[in-house]
Amino acid sequence: MYSLFFKLIFQRMDPEKAHHLAFRWIRLAARIPVLRTFAAAVLAPRYKELRVEALGRRMHGPFGLAAGFDKNAVAVDGMAMLGFDHVEIGTVTAEPQPGNPKKRLFRLVPDRALINRMGFNNDGSAAVAARLAARNPVFRTTLGVNIGKTKVVPEDAAIADYVTSTERLAAHADYLVVNVSSPNTPGLRDLQAVDHLRPLLSAVREAADRTVTGRRVPLLVKIAPDLADEDVDAVADLAVELGLDGIIATNTTIARDGLGLASDPALVRETGGLSGAPVKARSLEVLRRLYARVGDRVTLIGVGGIATAEDAWQRILAGATLVQGYSAFIYEGPFYARAIHKGLAARLRNSPYATLADAVGAEHKKVTSP
Repeated sequence: MYSLFFKLIFQRMDPEKAHHLAFRWIRLAARIPVLRTFAAAVLAPRYKELRVEALGRRMHGPFGLAAGFDKNAVAVDGMAMLGFDHVEIGTVTAEPQPGNPKKRLFRLVPDRALINRMGFNNDGSAAVAARLAARNPVFRTTLGVNIGKTKVVPEDAAIADYVTSTERLAAHADYLVVNVSSPNTPGLRDLQAVDHLRPLLSAVREAADRTVTGRRVPLLVKIAPDLADEDVDAVADLAVELGLDGIIATNTTIARDGLGLASDPALVRETGGLSGAPVKARSLEVLRRLYARVGDRVTLIGVGGIATAEDAWQRILAGATLVQGYSAFIYEGPFYARAIHKGLAARLRNSPYATLADAVGAEHKKVTSP
């Protein structure tokens, strides 16, 4: 049903306008008590076997919404209503910014992918913090807050920029993510180099601890799939060194070659980050490499090309405690999270693992019989 609706309506609309239209519908539904209760009953059934403990939280399941969809924390309850077990808002910057000029979002329908060069368009951390402070949650969900660098801030002032957002937002976050991997803010990815990343993460950790004294806010970093293997290893080692709580693997890719893209070459040539099915293989490869390096010492979140329950299951076996989706949600529609949960529950029941936690990283733990 949704696939027909997408083909007849959304696919004919500008992608960004379609996003805002769908977003308005989700927010409206979440405001109407009877409608949101019915929607949650249909779209967000709970499976006891999928319950997970991660980042100091007990969650209904492992599947969440990746950052980028709800940049300004205006529809957290709406996304929980649709079945996402955790919702990561942002990316939020210290100062409000409009993002890059439009047109900046493109669908690659044959590839089940998106290209975006949004440029961290958001209301700024002060406005988002005020919105979160005034929030009266309807559904219990875990809230991640993803922060990035304001575009006009030079690299030598980046740490102070992140610290400002941390001071404003940490108190409202169940976990905090430092985004240094978007390709759409000039110079941002340079911060992934460990010489830059170490002081940045240390400063954000200190700011979060100083601002929130009653609890420890988990801190994660989100990395790009385009990092060389040795740089992935370096980030993994740094995460262990600093006692980082997690790594999100991965953000969008700037790669185009070798991905077998079938969409219009003019679309493929658009600049920006590519997400969706084409990034799946590399994101999984990065995740496997991270788990081989850090094991269970650091919580890993797998994201990038997760369209089906099988995709999510493979991330869990590869080492992800949590998984996230975004691009596939555009193509799969409101039953996306429901299908992921149903399929994961079935795979767990048919597996040799007693719990979902037992399945995390299981492909690394196989012992060959003599």
